[in-house]
Amino acid sequence: MTFTPHPHELRSSSTAEVREDEKWTTPRVRTGGWRQLGVVNWLLAKAASRSVGVSSANLFTTLGQAGGVFRGWLYFSATMMPFGPLSRRDTEMVIIRVAQLRRCAYELDHHLRLGRRYGITDGVADYLLSRPVGVRSAGIRHRDDVVLDCVDDLVLRGELSTSDFDDLRLHFDNRRIIALTLLVGHYSALAGVVRALHIERDFSN
Repeated sequence: MTFTPHPHELRSSSTAEVREDEKWTTPRVRTGGWRQLGVVNWLLAKAASRSVGVSSANLFTTLGQAGGVFRGWLYFSATMMPFGPLSRRDTEMVIIRVAQLRRCAYELDHHLRLGRRYGITDGVADYLLSRPVGVRSAGIRHRDDVVLDCVDDLVLRGELSTSDFDDLRLHFDNRRIIALTLLVGHYSALAGVVRALHIERDFSN
């Protein structure tokens, strides 16, 4: 299925605006090596970095300094991505939309790249980044628009309307609905951590 934005929809904040907003002068917590992370966390950070296509991801070499919290977080995160009950396309679509709403260039850098492997074409990505908030499709909504409306509600209002929840149940069972809400909440919180600690991006563009 392809996205077809309505002509009357207004453009939301652009990727360029999001990324311009996230140019830190210096990280608040510097990345660490094996001395700061400990051998176990350092090895885990290296393995996790390679899984997302970089030799050393700043997110992991920063959070790895939290000791056992990092290991617990890494396991919890992996149960949603890449091993969650949602399809990888749905997962990447949700994460990209959350990252856009939360103005997190770090997440966008990684998941726009990952998304290409799982059906997030340039056209779909452009729609996820420019889709206006609060403008609903007339009549019966497409499945993807139902999901994205729910993401917007969870990020911006912290809840789901009854109509959104009812429409979501037309497409997902209870297990996947729970997974969706956890995925949105996790990546919204992670965006806040990235911004609070001024974690530097792994890619220059």
